[in-house]
Amino acid sequence: MERASSLLQAPTYGNLITILSIDGGGVRGLIPGTILAFLEDELQKLDGEEARLADYFDAMAGTSTGGLVTAMLAAPNENNRPLFAAKDINQFYLDHCPGIFPQEKSIFGHAKDIMRSLKGPKYDGKYLHEIAKEKLGNTRLHQTLTNIVVPTFDIKHMQPIVFSSYEVKRTPSLDALLSDICIGTSAAPTYLPPHHFNTQGPNGEVREFNLIDGGVAANNPALAAINEVSNEIYSGSPDFFPVKPSDYHRYLVLSLGTGTTKCEEKYDAETVAKWGVLGWLTCGGSTPLIDVFMQASADMVDFHLSTVFKALHSDKNYIRIQDDTLTGDLASVDISTEENLVNLVRIGEELLKKPISKLNLATGVCEPTSQHTNEEILKRIAEILSKERRLRYIRSPQGEGRVHYRRTHTEQAGTNEPAS
Repeated sequence: MERASSLLQAPTYGNLITILSIDGGGVRGLIPGTILAFLEDELQKLDGEEARLADYFDAMAGTSTGGLVTAMLAAPNENNRPLFAAKDINQFYLDHCPGIFPQEKSIFGHAKDIMRSLKGPKYDGKYLHEIAKEKLGNTRLHQTLTNIVVPTFDIKHMQPIVFSSYEVKRTPSLDALLSDICIGTSAAPTYLPPHHFNTQGPNGEVREFNLIDGGVAANNPALAAINEVSNEIYSGSPDFFPVKPSDYHRYLVLSLGTGTTKCEEKYDAETVAKWGVLGWLTCGGSTPLIDVFMQASADMVDFHLSTVFKALHSDKNYIRIQDDTLTGDLASVDISTEENLVNLVRIGEELLKKPISKLNLATGVCEPTSQHTNEEILKRIAEILSKERRLRYIRSPQGEGRVHYRRTHTEQAGTNEPAS
């Protein structure tokens, strides 16, 4: 299976393994969409207007709405360049979220939602199917411009299925259409129907998939991405330099959340104690049961990675950008009114101006850890990514001898200071 051409050389020619991770969260994908547009713009200032995120990240991981963004950024167009620039992601959401999540305008809308939830998913998913197939066409997993990692969950076999560019080389039955992968990882229980499809292996064998939202397994896919990269390294892949299990300073991980309601203090035990099945499925105009396990999944990954990177003296190499101040409609995954979508873009823009924060492992709240802003750290990350890309090219067979290059002390040692 041949991968489409990429401008990023293998990590073995550089100092870092670069990973981008995007959480699930429905319409809240507008928040990381805004962050990604800023980062790509900074890369273009350094390397030219044709620069794209897929030219800089060894692996791009996404769950649910993050999986859709990942596919859009990594799928090739007819010129073997990324199908979407990062600046196009938010416009895609503004244009198509109202079709994916059509809003009930009746005064009895919430009551109808409750009745509908007893009979089937809130939305039929037809528009999502159509737009995913239209945009992504016949592109398959092995054809992405950089490696992608997209968690899903197979409801028939009750196990996570991770669609990975690394694993597909060993397991050809994973080579599904990107559109099917995106529809599957986005099929949130109660919101959208499960997605069934088959793939065919090289010897004609058929594999069946019955998928629901990847957030059931890993709403924050950063750990899944690191696991896939680690498996590739330890399998002896020539694309990677030797990495010890403790060499977390050789990773650069940018993890983007889609916002949470931590500061709203949404539910209390006295209220929840009165809920039955309907309460867990419909209270407050959302689906609390789904909200709870997806937020718990995302936080547990952040807890783990924060602890591991810090313990290995590499905490600056793991950057998590998350907003925990969402309230009301902004916290929903499916309210697609023009007002709410525009407000989510505003939340993303405001997040850029906020101080760098980390999750307090005791309270679960994001607390400022620096006077520097997320905007400033993204500019620093852009500089590191640009330098890493140039270094790999110069060290690679394609660039060898073309440019006289003196490695700086930082490059000789491997950077350990992505964040300032």
